[in-house]
Amino acid sequence: MPESSAQRALATATLALLVAVVAIALFLPPLAARTLASTLRTTGAAAVLVLAMLLHWVSLAVAAHRLQRPLGFWVGLSVLLFPIGSAAALLLMRGANDDGAGPALPAPAPGRG
Repeated sequence: MPESSAQRALATATLALLVAVVAIALFLPPLAARTLASTLRTTGAAAVLVLAMLLHWVSLAVAAHRLQRPLGFWVGLSVLLFPIGSAAALLLMRGANDDGAGPALPAPAPGRG
């Protein structure tokens, strides 16, 4: 089955979120001393973080638009609750994209309906 434009936007948003999380990890204690020891490394990691976050939010907005979802809600959720809200937004939008309307409902029992 060919990949829809919304699926491509969600895949891009997911990849950008992963890159942003790796960039955030460079500033956490096990790697922070090495990252902060070099101005070039600090600047590079910060630039990657900013660009990845922007790409994630733009891709998420594009996916929301293509899935005909409210942009303000999804991007707001992602920005205000970053990175957990971003992951939640991606999961919820993927569920909405899979069946076109939202989370799947169980099928009615045979003979009932």
